[in-house]
Amino acid sequence: MNLFKKKISINIWLLPILVIGIVALTLISVFWGMHKLTHNAGGTLQFLYTLGKIRSSYVGEYTDKKLFEGAMHGLVEGLDDPYSEYLDEKGFSRLNEMTDGTFGGIGVVLGQRNKEFVVVSPMEGSPGAKAGIEAGDKILKVNDVDTKGRTLEDVVSTIRGKKGTSVKLLLEHKNGQQFTADIVRDDIKVKSVTGRMLPDSKIGYIRIAMFNENTGEEFKKAYEKLEQEGMQATLLDLRHNPGGLLTECVKVSNYIVPKGPVVSITDKKGNTKVYESKLEKVKYPLAVLIDHGSASASEIVSAAVQDTKAGKLFGVKTYGKGCVQSVFHITTKTGLKLTTAMYYTPSGRSIHKVGVTPDVEIELPEKATVDVQLNKAEEYLRDELKKR
Repeated sequence: MNLFKKKISINIWLLPILVIGIVALTLISVFWGMHKLTHNAGGTLQFLYTLGKIRSSYVGEYTDKKLFEGAMHGLVEGLDDPYSEYLDEKGFSRLNEMTDGTFGGIGVVLGQRNKEFVVVSPMEGSPGAKAGIEAGDKILKVNDVDTKGRTLEDVVSTIRGKKGTSVKLLLEHKNGQQFTADIVRDDIKVKSVTGRMLPDSKIGYIRIAMFNENTGEEFKKAYEKLEQEGMQATLLDLRHNPGGLLTECVKVSNYIVPKGPVVSITDKKGNTKVYESKLEKVKYPLAVLIDHGSASASEIVSAAVQDTKAGKLFGVKTYGKGCVQSVFHITTKTGLKLTTAMYYTPSGRSIHKVGVTPDVEIELPEKATVDVQLNKAEEYLRDELKKR
């Protein structure tokens, strides 16, 4: 009985010591993590001091959630990488809408270059395209508010909105001319792939607007349908295609790129993953249309075609996005989009900030009434068919 009492007393004394120890270790761990992030103890104290002052002295209203999300946004913005971003609930929802192929807004894909907001591409038939917005245009103001100093997510969020509402944009063309566009938003439903036979020819024309979750299957159906209609040459249009899912562009490449590497992805640790085509032989003569609005996944496809000599590229130099983003779930409704790797073409070249230069350079004149790029590619394919 005495031994039992002794055991109890020892446990009672150990319990607070154990709790204090756990708390101390937790604080040390937090402090050490902050120390590594700020590189000095002073920085850690500055962060904690600022947080404490906000809590004790700030006269306005705020929520802990807003402070937390502001810190998360700032943390990722510190990377100075336009393709990495913290995705709050709205941002995460927008990303899912994009990859699903349906979203609301004006149908313009934006990018950020040298801290300026640049149109990567307006989507075909979208309100933005109908308003005269072109690839390469800079967005200077949204609803009379300057875009300088804002985040890409913030600008996109302001432009997005419900169908029937309007947004006012001040833009600048590549020639320096500024113009204002008042655009009524709509529900943007992206049909990823369309196809048709060119008139009086055996050339199948396939247009890919973007690479979403349905692109691989849609391309397969369009390609096989055109084969049934007598296709003997393929004209692939990737102009104004801002990219999308890597897996889907690899699926497409399996129809037009010969057996071997399509793209290789190298991460921070130097680990490399190679995505390959299993196509034994390219069936038909191939021409691919590209322009300044062709980015990311569309550049992977066009560069693979060029490197493997599976076909010829026509148009102008592409956007130049050769990095890969991964999306990590933070919670069920928030996430982190982070640049985690660089990709390389089959020949091993990086096109990041460089772009893909076409085999035949041909500019589409402003307000052109004839698609000279498509005509040039069609002429090439007709000549190739005559050789057979």
